[in-house]
Amino acid sequence: MKNLLGYLGFVLILGGGTGLLSDRLGGFRLFGFVRFLVPDGHETAGYAVLLVLGVLLAIPAARRG
Repeated sequence: MKNLLGYLGFVLILGGGTGLLSDRLGGFRLFGFVRFLVPDGHETAGYAVLLVLGVLLAIPAARRG
C-alpha cells in the first residue's frame, strides 16, 4: 500500500506540476493524460488541486519508511 501511495503521489505531483507549467508557458505537454482529469476552463485550479493531492498522498508513504 505504501508503494502504491508513493507512486500515485509521484505521478500526480509530476502531472500537476507539468500541467501548471504548460498552462503558464503554453503548449508544452509532458503528461497529456492529466488534461482528461481537469474540466475545461478550470485548468489552473485543477492542476493545482492535482499537485496538492499528490503531495497529500506522498506524505504518508514517506512517513512509513
